[in-house]
Amino acid sequence: MAYKVGDACINCGSCDSECPVDAISEKENARWIDPDKCQDCGSCSSVCPVEAIAAE
Repeated sequence: MAYKVGDACINCGSCDSECPVDAISEKENARWIDPDKCQDCGSCSSVCPVEAIAAE
């Protein structure tokens, strides 16, 4: 199950460098996680300052 970025995202980019498979990119002024690349490690979720990332 891939992680997903919710509406609370402030587009800070703190999650980008944490993703070991480069599944995170910017889309419509927020971060987006490619579900086909996401390995469900949770690294992005643990560094999100507004807790906008969660498992689907």
